[in-house]
Amino acid sequence: MNRKTRGELFLLITAIIWGCAFVAQSVAMDSIGAWTFTCLRSLIAGVALLPLVFWRRKNGKSAKPKTKEQNFTLVKSGFYCGTILALASIFQQKGIMYTTVGKCGFITSLYVVIVPVLETLRGKKFSKKLWLSVVMAIGGLYFLSISDNSLRLQYGDLLVLIASFLFALHILVIDSCTKKVDPIEMSCLQFFFAGIVCTIPMFMTETVNISALKSAILPLLYVGVFSSGIGYTLQILGQKDADPSIASMLLSLESVFSALAGYIFLSQKLSPRELFGCVIMFIAIIYAQKAESGKVTIEE
Repeated sequence: MNRKTRGELFLLITAIIWGCAFVAQSVAMDSIGAWTFTCLRSLIAGVALLPLVFWRRKNGKSAKPKTKEQNFTLVKSGFYCGTILALASIFQQKGIMYTTVGKCGFITSLYVVIVPVLETLRGKKFSKKLWLSVVMAIGGLYFLSISDNSLRLQYGDLLVLIASFLFALHILVIDSCTKKVDPIEMSCLQFFFAGIVCTIPMFMTETVNISALKSAILPLLYVGVFSSGIGYTLQILGQKDADPSIASMLLSLESVFSALAGYIFLSQKLSPRELFGCVIMFIAIIYAQKAESGKVTIEE
């Protein structure tokens, strides 16, 4: 298996893990608040990765920083990625309180369309095909999230949409940072920084209750170890060897897996109107990646 294929496989596994994580996130909100959940899932992920970091350093598998400048670059990269990840996770977690798992997954996956749009800020021009995919995605979002034919986006869906923009920014920052530092060590650091960012708001706005934490322990362990620790690390490893466009397309499959998981585990069904919106959004996502990956459509 060549590195590109391996990277794409990592990203597909990530999409499956993340899709099922929406169920765990929804269940956990019955017991604890969003800041508490995000803080603890991040710290659990960081701790879960520490043995791997030490093992790789001991066996010479990691690019261990040799100078103060390299150490600073690693810490800085972890801080940037962790802060953005914390903000994205909070908006998503707050949003899932007011919407379904399937809708949350599909709206989150809009980052696939947002990524190439944000790349225009880095000097890329994008084609008419990509503009069309953006219009299609907005149309799909209308059918999925606006049920009363008004132009008002539902509150939970709006929060998840903001999270989608932040996840898109997170993908681009990761793409830049992994060129300079060891991806596993950066992933570990980003989780600790994400947990630290959430700590003060957690104690200021929420009550940390031991019995409530016990009720949420299984969802926390799933999202902490699998969704965060394993998932985001596989994302970083996958993005290192895969094209950013293909990477975001594969990661977008989490929307499909989230809808399936919501139906299987929570019996959450989408209405025909919402299903139609999902179909349009998914077509827009795939079309955007085909447009962006083409040499003719996107120019530096």
